[in-house]
Amino acid sequence: MDLEKFANKRFGQNFLKSDYYKQKIIQSMPKDRLKVAEIGPGLGDLTRELIKQRNVVAFEVDKRLCEHLNNELKDSIPQGVFELRCGDVLERWEQSSLLDEPYHLVANLPYYISTTIILKALKDTYCQSILVMVQKEVALKFAAKPKEREFSALAVLAANTGEAKICFDVEPEAFVPVPKVISSVLLIRKERSQENREFEAFLKVAFKQPRKKLFTNLAVHYSKDSLQKVFIALDLDINIRPHEAATSNYNQLFKTLE
Repeated sequence: MDLEKFANKRFGQNFLKSDYYKQKIIQSMPKDRLKVAEIGPGLGDLTRELIKQRNVVAFEVDKRLCEHLNNELKDSIPQGVFELRCGDVLERWEQSSLLDEPYHLVANLPYYISTTIILKALKDTYCQSILVMVQKEVALKFAAKPKEREFSALAVLAANTGEAKICFDVEPEAFVPVPKVISSVLLIRKERSQENREFEAFLKVAFKQPRKKLFTNLAVHYSKDSLQKVFIALDLDINIRPHEAATSNYNQLFKTLE
């Protein structure tokens, strides 16, 4: 099979072919026996490694790959270990949780949909952890710490749910076709539920213009008098910029201004 021609640009497909990185992904997973939801199994290379240890439910939107996976895997694995669901995973999330039981999410995500998938998983109460391969710039937005240049609303949301970290980078040559950017494997271990849409909306306001002062951004939606009192009460510098404030500051601001 000519993978260069087979890859569908519409879905942003790049197939991971490096055995070394496949094993590193497996080693980065939480050490338990929970079921895995795999988004974008592609040709099934990582799937074959996952099902050696866990039951897997895979979600694939590309009908050609669904047919390929059915042909390749149906006779080579024990019954009940693997289930393939063809269709748009976002439509499943619109209806309910991705799975109806606690699970870990594993995925190789194209740039155009990676942030949306991660945010959906953060809100899914059955999802216990998120292990995804994404463009490095996306991973940095979720894993950044306060005062780092990449610190954003996405990092606050991730930290408010649990712990986010970049496990390792993946060189472009590990994929077919070869992408133009470096990828990173991002792990978010969920410790708390993140269901608060109001908090997410609040963060969008706070980070709308990240190089402006946090006070200035919030003043679009709150009175300056109220904000000044809250900043003084919380001992927050009125000149602080969004990326300089700690996650705890955002929780305090949101609860006080609510």
